[in-house]
Amino acid sequence: MLGFLFAMRYLVGMVIWFNGSFLGSDNAKLSPLDAGLQHGVGLFETLQARNGRVFRLQDHLQRLRRSATELELMSSLHLEPLTQAVGEVVSKWGDSDARIRITLTGGVVNMLRAARETAPDEKQDATVGAEAAAPVRTDPTLLIVASAATPFPAELFQRGVGVMVSDQRVSNSDRFAAHKTLAYWPRLFALRQAARAGASESIWFDTRGHLACGCTSNVFLVKAGELLTPPSGDEDTASPVLPGISRKTVMEIAQTQGVKVQRKAISIDDVLAADECFLTNAAWGVLPVVRVEKAIIGAGKPGDLTGSLRHSWLQLVAQQCPAPTG
Repeated sequence: MLGFLFAMRYLVGMVIWFNGSFLGSDNAKLSPLDAGLQHGVGLFETLQARNGRVFRLQDHLQRLRRSATELELMSSLHLEPLTQAVGEVVSKWGDSDARIRITLTGGVVNMLRAARETAPDEKQDATVGAEAAAPVRTDPTLLIVASAATPFPAELFQRGVGVMVSDQRVSNSDRFAAHKTLAYWPRLFALRQAARAGASESIWFDTRGHLACGCTSNVFLVKAGELLTPPSGDEDTASPVLPGISRKTVMEIAQTQGVKVQRKAISIDDVLAADECFLTNAAWGVLPVVRVEKAIIGAGKPGDLTGSLRHSWLQLVAQQCPAPTG
């Protein structure tokens, strides 16, 4: 169901900003030698725009910069011109709800050759380590696309959704797992399997047997009035969990409401024994989960805390992306 809704947005018009210029979809052409196409070298961010404003834009851009530098895609990423470019795309789109996707690839470059060219000279003193090497020089491709926001039926939030448990595992030693890289095929494959089984998401566990994430979401449990969620990669370097912006927002909301938030390792038994469960991402905000495969979560309906957090999330979006007046 959710996969179908995501696909439907491409049937309407888009605004495309490609390497500094607005282009039609027929003219936005990626080089066949681009590292994003050749090797999946790249990152992306998905954002929500409403009333001509982007929700938590700087949080998304700061995460993009962190990933780009930590994974050595770029030595630096200047946020001011990127903020301006996103603003131009949103302005051209208008005030209707939009999904904004930022894609940053390695561009047309042989990254291995570039790395060799910037490595320290072999004749240098042995005490000069790899840290002294110059940053890999790339000419990145930057793509910003605005398309219609996915219209989620109200019943998904009123009744809650079911999820599957993925038969794949995310590795705790994968330094790329906690970043939004272009390598999304395994997640989309699992999401398609879930859709075939009548589920809306597939939740993943790591190689240690602990809960990690959904294919496109972070996961929260409610137990005895407290929020539980796995630690993210920026909180624990051994975690393969993406530091989601909606995850961060929900935790901030919970803390303002006096709800205790625990970041901890979570087992499948913890999931099945939860009072409530919900998923977060930029598209739907807070989505209640009432079933994990055949197991019913809690009372089998969206819980009170989940509903309260969703209501507060919607209020926050409305406050930060207000409708134009006059």
